[in-house]
Amino acid sequence: MVVAVAVGAPLGGCGEEPRPKELQKPLVVREQSSSVTQGTGGYVVTWAGVIANPNRWHFGENVAATVIGRDIAGKEVVHTEQPLDAVPPAGSLRFTGQALASSKPIDVRVTFRPAQWRKAARIPSAFVPFPISAANTEKLGNGSYLVTGAVGNPYQKAATSLVVTALLRDKAGKLVGGASTYVDDVRTGAPRRFVLTVEGLAGTGQVARTDITARTWGSSARPYEELALSGAAPPGMTKPKTPPFARDRGSQAMPTERRP
Repeated sequence: MVVAVAVGAPLGGCGEEPRPKELQKPLVVREQSSSVTQGTGGYVVTWAGVIANPNRWHFGENVAATVIGRDIAGKEVVHTEQPLDAVPPAGSLRFTGQALASSKPIDVRVTFRPAQWRKAARIPSAFVPFPISAANTEKLGNGSYLVTGAVGNPYQKAATSLVVTALLRDKAGKLVGGASTYVDDVRTGAPRRFVLTVEGLAGTGQVARTDITARTWGSSARPYEELALSGAAPPGMTKPKTPPFARDRGSQAMPTERRP
């Protein structure tokens, strides 16, 4: 597993005293897992992982995962590059992927290309996470799980495209697998439903917990920044579920107490 050194920030403008480059800390691989299952056209290689950004004021952009799988003879049977979405400041990115191999790989390794750093336009607390509701995980058999739920938008501007990722864990909290799906046009106060299937978990033991997160799609931080710059939606911005009054009651005066 390799995480390369990060790129430094640019120097100051003309006429300023030269300053040392501001080096950003590299992304940290917190955990990853992979599985191999027999498919109709070969072997399906699935992977999942979590990478963290220790830099409080910078997005990690243009990150890519390189996945290499080798068979029992050491021959490379899987070699693919997966572009990853931007990693938020002081945050993490949960990702999943899948590839097809003609022969069974027994060793799967994931390495990462170093990030390019972009200073965030807002403070970290402005990047509010996307809420997940009505989440449910159902075992289907043959090592497959169905994950459903709804993703909301905490910002005033509509989110054109979000990636929803579900990571499944065993009783000890170990990552055993995951999957991702896309949800488009998520508007304030109108959560959108998502459905995804996690496969290849036969023989991994009982799944005890599912972690579900949503993020903006794309290797650039721009979609997330545009949402944050629009501002968070005021609390309670949802459509009323009860019918309106037949007549607006307005304010009512409190009765005055009469004293003898």
